Order: sequence, then C-alpha cells, then structure tokens
Amino acid sequence: MTNDRVPAASTPPMPTRALRTGHHLTELGLGAAQFGNLFTETTDEQATNAVKAALDEGIQYFDTAPHYGLGLSEHRLGQALGDTTGVRISSKVGRLLVDSPETADRLDDDGFVVPAAKRRVWDFSRDGILRSVEQSLARLGTDRLDIAYLHDPDDHWEEASSSGISTLVELRDQGVVGAIGAGMNQSAMLAEFVRQTDVDVVMVAGRFTLLDRSALDDLLPIARERGVGVVAAAVYNSGLLSTATVDSSAHFDYGQAPKAVVERAVRVAEVCERHGVSLPAAAVQYPLRHPAVVSVVTGMRTEHHVRSTANRYREDIPESLWEELHSSGLAPDPTRTS
Repeated sequence: MTNDRVPAASTPPMPTRALRTGHHLTELGLGAAQFGNLFTETTDEQATNAVKAALDEGIQYFDTAPHYGLGLSEHRLGQALGDTTGVRISSKVGRLLVDSPETADRLDDDGFVVPAAKRRVWDFSRDGILRSVEQSLARLGTDRLDIAYLHDPDDHWEEASSSGISTLVELRDQGVVGAIGAGMNQSAMLAEFVRQTDVDVVMVAGRFTLLDRSALDDLLPIARERGVGVVAAAVYNSGLLSTATVDSSAHFDYGQAPKAVVERAVRVAEVCERHGVSLPAAAVQYPLRHPAVVSVVTGMRTEHHVRSTANRYREDIPESLWEELHSSGLAPDPTRTS
C-alpha cells in the first residue's frame, strides 16, 4: 500500500489543511483506537466497514498506534485500507511491543480486550523507535508513514526530546516518515516540543475542546508562530459532549465528570439548542476555528459512528452560536483570540 497517489474522482471532497511538509490532512480524521478492541470487542468486519464508510465520506486521514490493542488496530486498519491510495496514515512510537508468552493466557490490562501475548515497553531510544516503525509498517502493510508521533512521552521528556526526535528527523530525511511530532493528553509539554525541537505537527487530546481550552494558553500560540500543525483529538472529552442532551453520569477526561463541568456542559448545550445546533456538532467543529488546527480526529468503531460524525462535521452552524458562546464566556472564539 502506498500513500502518495491522488484519490479516486468519485470520492466526495472534504476540505484539507496543509502541514509545512506539504502533507494535506482532511479536516476530519478517523481515530482507530477502537479497532484495537478498546473497552469492548470490535470485529474485523466492523472495522473494514468503518474504513469504507470513512472513504465514502471523504475522510482520508487515519490515526492509529501500536498501543491500541497491542498492534491489532494497525493490523485491522492496514487490512481495511488494502491498496487504497490518497490516504494519510499516522502512527506512534515510544511504546515498543515485545513478545510476552508468559502472559498470553490472560487479557491485556490496559483497556483493550485482546490477549496479552505482547507487552508494551517504554522506549524512545534510536533502536526502539527504528524497531517500532519497522513493526508498524509491517502491520499496516505500507512502506512509509505520513506522520509519526512520539506517544505520551510525559515521563520521558529527556529521551523523547533528544534521541526520540533525532531518530524521527533521520527517518523523515530518509523518506520513511513524512512528518514528525508528538501526541499527548497535555498541552504544556507539547508546547515545549514545538518550542525546542523540529516537529511538524502535534496531536493534543482533550485540551482544546468546548470544555477544556488549556491549549489556547500555551500550545496553540507557539504552534501558530512556528508553523506547526495541531491535530485536535478527544473533542468530546471522554463522552460528556458526545450527545445532544448532556448526561450527568457521562465521563470527562477519563473519569467521572465533576458537577461544575457538567453544569457548564449543560449551559453550552442550551446555547446550541437556541441556535438549532447539536452539541456534538459544535464539539467537532469548534477546534477547526483555530488557524493552527489542521484536523479533528475522533474515535470511530463502526460505519454508524463514521456517518454520524461526518454529519456532525458538516452540520451548518451559524456564526451567532460562536458569538454567544464567546460573549457569555462559555467558550472563547478562536477566530477572535488567536
């Protein structure tokens, strides 16, 4: 599978935004963590149908990682894409998969419903990254990655920002990787990667949403200044923004949502309702209003998830909604603050 040819003429167009490397990402991307049986089992057929639906909707950016299902997500994504051309694929490094026959009789203990026949080993060394990329290419059935992210290097800054980045730069120079960066659930360290290293793109999960705009304070300004693209992930904040009516029992940031956060989400939903907009649609489209953001990636397990997410991305949202959210202090409009 190669990733450098143009899509078929029959593919519905979806707007793209460019990285400084020249790679174009569709404004909506498919996050494939659930292809790795995240929290519940997914079938090969469901994953394949989700990818087919994504391509039909014009989505051409797909994100995965070895961490997701101990390689299962990458394998399923590669199988589903087959010889599809014109797509952009990102995967991650830093959690090397090694054989673990002694635990193969039990399930993975990191949220994925898969046999623990392999284990994750933190490794941001040159050798670890080279091995990780080689394994990812084999599972995906391709000869290059469009983007390689350092995966959650929160506790590994020294190694990740030195040998990790230098190895990715080497792979970028060789053409094995198109663009390089880091993906994290925090914005502060991502801002340091942008400030101190030669990254092209970063993925920030849950820190630039209708409920958590912390990336506006540190990451987004420096990313825009340096010409580094930002991919916004986890825009539903673990589920609290994923339904039109806010569920007080929904999760926020991987845990039980605090009462104050739920109340703020309800207020945002009420504003959306007044303007005839669904809360999830606003959640998907809000990050795209910032000029540094190149794509929004959401997890999609099935064809239904893909279709509903594409509808949310395409839902017509009047400027009056963003104006009220901004003036009320509920969510600053990035077009006014960036």
